[in-house]
This record gives sequence, structure tokens and C-alpha cells, in this order.
Amino acid sequence: MLACDQPKAPRFLGFCFVANREGRSIGVVDLSHFRMRRQIALDASPEQVLAHPDAKQAKAYALAPENGTIYEIDANTLTIARRARGGGSAAGMRIARGGDALWVLYREPASLVEIPFGSLRPARRIRLATPHDDFDLARETDYACMVSRGGRSLALASLAKATVTRIIPGQVELSMARFRKDGKQIIAGSQSDRSLTIYDTASGKVVVRLPISVAPRNFCFTEDGGQLYVTGDGMDAVVTVYPYRTEVAETRLAGRAPGGMAVTETSPSSYLMLTNPEADGVTVLDVDSGKLVAVVEVGKGPTAIVITPDKQYALVLNQGSGDMAVIWLRTLAGNQVGGVRVKRYKSAPLFTMVPVGEGPVSAAVVALS
Repeated sequence: MLACDQPKAPRFLGFCFVANREGRSIGVVDLSHFRMRRQIALDASPEQVLAHPDAKQAKAYALAPENGTIYEIDANTLTIARRARGGGSAAGMRIARGGDALWVLYREPASLVEIPFGSLRPARRIRLATPHDDFDLARETDYACMVSRGGRSLALASLAKATVTRIIPGQVELSMARFRKDGKQIIAGSQSDRSLTIYDTASGKVVVRLPISVAPRNFCFTEDGGQLYVTGDGMDAVVTVYPYRTEVAETRLAGRAPGGMAVTETSPSSYLMLTNPEADGVTVLDVDSGKLVAVVEVGKGPTAIVITPDKQYALVLNQGSGDMAVIWLRTLAGNQVGGVRVKRYKSAPLFTMVPVGEGPVSAAVVALS
């Protein structure tokens, strides 16, 4: 084989399950051939999809917030296997640290509810005084934090004891919160104040308040938790925060109105990929240097990016055009025939486009053995 020959793109054996909010369905894309396999109709609009943490299970879970229902989808049969409901409207779901359950934040009644994968029935329930809008689970401790915009507060709960242990009053209206990777601190964002407040988990005290140039709407951590990227209204930029140093590192331009993000932990380079919904594109920055790597034209209104488990492809959901743009990560560095154009003009090609349904907003990849 000649050195300049284009290598074949690797296949990934598995499916991408796409939550189509307007279409009230789950689109199933066969990633081995990058084509639509099936539309699974739901009785409500899905907003979030997560893959089962055990790859051997080959299952995905979709949440429809309006009725609080979780749909378990079998990747082998591409059908809904079971359903669960622990309340009325829901704000979101996350996978438990042990990988054995989902935790779902319900607004009606106000509570955080455990849904074990084994039974897929509500188990432990942590009751809340008022409805909360966002939550996170610590990765190394059994704690949850929940944000209440109306209550201007942050609630800390023990999952082991299934009870709220502390209510932390916010100095400003909080909109979202995430644990630092080690769970020792909580980083809360305020859109109205354009700031980040870092709290000590053990004491609930404020460590530092960091003014930033955007109204935080999206958080994205590197895999080691050493860097946090923040995008939001107010500036065409991404803010880089060092959580362990509790400081803002830099604010860098990242295309028109950057939104959803993903970090590719690849070798020799890692990339920060940011959607630009108003420009119908994706901006790619080098994680180490922060420099622009490439700009990729995708479909209309990209909102979310999912990286395949083999770290070969970035799957971009285009809410406006109802399709999924596929980027072969290898091409971002220009390591292909004609790649000199990428290095010179910072314009990388698309691998393919796949129609997925109306209003895609979330996706999860499930590998098949």
C-alpha cells in the first residue's frame, strides 16, 4: 500500500439512540454503516438518553420530562423493554456512581428518586421542600447536589441515607451545579450574575466566587476533571476554569454563540469541540494549546456532540435540520489525502450525514458485542 493511500474508516459495531423531542421518538442509527435503522415511537417527548454503564447489557434509557417516564430500550431487539415512572414532570436523570441505578430529579412531587436497573421500579426517594431545576451526583462519594432557581439555594443530599443533609443559601440565583471530580467541591453557575461560585462540600461554605464573561449554560469537563469549559450567552467565547486551582484560566473565542460541547481524549492530540447553532458549524480547539484546529460545517442548528466509545467519531445532532453529522476525528488534524487544506484553511470535512428525526436533542451510543 502506498503511503499516500487513504486508510479505510473503522467500523463501530453498535447503535446511536437519538432523542427526537419534536418527533416524540427515539431514532436508531446503525453506526457500523451510518444509516437509520428504526424510529421508536413514544407517547411523550424525550429530552435525554443515557446508555447502560455495563456494555454487556446493551440497553439505553430515555427520559420524557413532561410525564416523568423512563423508557428502557433493548439494543438487540430495538424495542421498548420496560417503562418506569417515579413522579410527574422531571428535570433530568443521572447514572448512580455504582452503575446499578438511575437517579431522577422530579418536580412533581419534588424529590430525587432512585430507579434500580434490576427492577426498574422506584426505590429510595429523597423528598425536597420545593421543586429543583438541576442536579449532579458525585463520582467518588455518595452525595448529590440540587439547584433551586426560585429558592436561590443549593441542596446537598446523602444518597446512602436518602436524606437532605444541608441547604446552602445562594448569594445569587443559581442555574446549574456540578461536583468537582473528587467530590470535595461543588461548582455552581449563575446565569443572571454571570458567575461561578465554588462551595466546599463538607462545610457548605463559599470557597470563591468567579465572575466570568458568559451567562453559564453549558459545562464540559476533561476526563481527569482538571479543566472545566463553560459556554453561555453574552460572548462568542468559551471560558476555561481550573477547578483544583479555583481560578479562571482564560476566555477564548470559539465561533458564533458556542453551545454544547464535547472533549475528545485522543492521542497525540485532544480536542474541545463546540457547537455553533447560529452558524451551523462546529469549532474545534486544541485542549493543550487552546488554538483553533478546524471549523466543520454541519447541519442546521447543531446542539449536542457525542463521541463514540472507540474515540473515532464525533456525532453532532442538528436540531434544526433533523439529522446527525458524523466527523471522523482523524481528519481534524489533516492526516489524510488532501489534509493540507485542513491545516491551511482550518476547514475539516464531514464524514457523512444521517437523518434521525424531528428535533434531535440528546443521544447515547450502545456497543454490541
